[in-house]
Amino acid sequence: MNKKKFIVPLVLLLGIVVYFVFYHRDKELKFVPKDADAVVLIDVKKLTRQYISSFIIHPSQWFGSKNKSENKSSLQDSGMKIPDFLQIFHIKNSKFSDWYSVIELKDQQKFLAFLKQENFVNKGKNIFQKDQIFIKIERDKCILGSSNLAFENIDRQLSQSSEKDNFNSDSFIHNTVGSISFISGDRTRNFSIELNADDIEIKNESNSEEFTSIISKLEQKTSFLEMELDAQNIKKYAQFFNKSIADSSQINYIKATAELEQVNDTIISYGYDDDFNEVEKKSFQKIIQPNYVIDLQSLNPEKTWDYFQDKKWINAQNQFTIIPFQPNYIEKNNAGFKIKSTRKPLQLSSNLKENYIFVKNNSLLSSSFNTLKSTEKKIISNLDYIFYGNKGQDYYIKLKAKKGDLPLILR
Repeated sequence: MNKKKFIVPLVLLLGIVVYFVFYHRDKELKFVPKDADAVVLIDVKKLTRQYISSFIIHPSQWFGSKNKSENKSSLQDSGMKIPDFLQIFHIKNSKFSDWYSVIELKDQQKFLAFLKQENFVNKGKNIFQKDQIFIKIERDKCILGSSNLAFENIDRQLSQSSEKDNFNSDSFIHNTVGSISFISGDRTRNFSIELNADDIEIKNESNSEEFTSIISKLEQKTSFLEMELDAQNIKKYAQFFNKSIADSSQINYIKATAELEQVNDTIISYGYDDDFNEVEKKSFQKIIQPNYVIDLQSLNPEKTWDYFQDKKWINAQNQFTIIPFQPNYIEKNNAGFKIKSTRKPLQLSSNLKENYIFVKNNSLLSSSFNTLKSTEKKIISNLDYIFYGNKGQDYYIKLKAKKGDLPLILR
């Protein structure tokens, strides 16, 4: 009887500990500035639970790797305070590639040692850099970013903000491991992020099954790229580069097919022989080139042609020079234009009458990025395909990995 009296409160205490360690979260988002126009949230505790459940059912991972250095600090022991929600944001009117996050520090000296261990370079003024990652230490927190341009602005906003100015996680994320939200005035559009065994899904309230049939058809194709977009989708993508392109060009439909091929590229150089006569030298290197065909339809082909010529995107040989690959040829027809690579022209695949972008991995892809590190090349080589789909107000993105012995979270 005494044992039962002891076990009940112990189980109750254990339940309380499990709840606070793995489920209870601080939903106040202290580190999202008011001028953020996009916010990515990662539910760290939900991700941890997902990791633990995957770890338990894969005994091969229980004993860890023998190659890991015992002297190396992990993120948990880096001096950073692991947040309940990792808050990553984009500042309005900044470059599309500039993203930031703010993390609280428990031990600044430990964190400095961690940065040194990870080969960050001290740039002065408490700013550290490694490749394209920038970190600035400010009092009891650090600001991380793919750029350092907004560090001062972020620090100023955070030091001036009060609790009533903070966002709440319930406005962005609902029972998923992550979310990405786009903020425009009082309107917020939320997209969930789901980490599955072999893929990552990003979607709004749409049912992913609506896009399954499109993906199954595209998976049968061997081409590297398949794309079909209407005027609305073209306009949205054009905003990343130049907001006026879609309106000025009046392009209202695009269909494209591309394949990758390794070819010998001739390099011509000049030297001198023993008699100082100029001698032409030829050498060869293997490069990766796309073969492609693009169909552009326009509301007014004549006006679009004039727009291309005013921009100097069409040269005297009728090449569409804005495409930075091998030479091509652009020809005009009643509906618009067709652009074909000249070395190996392709035929367009059949129309699905859907809005999608489908990029299928190719063994030549990772070898074409010589500047990438081995880890980055491994990530690319493990990717099977990337799919973007749109139906009305429904959007869906899927990053599919190749089948493996372990789920993505353990790889």
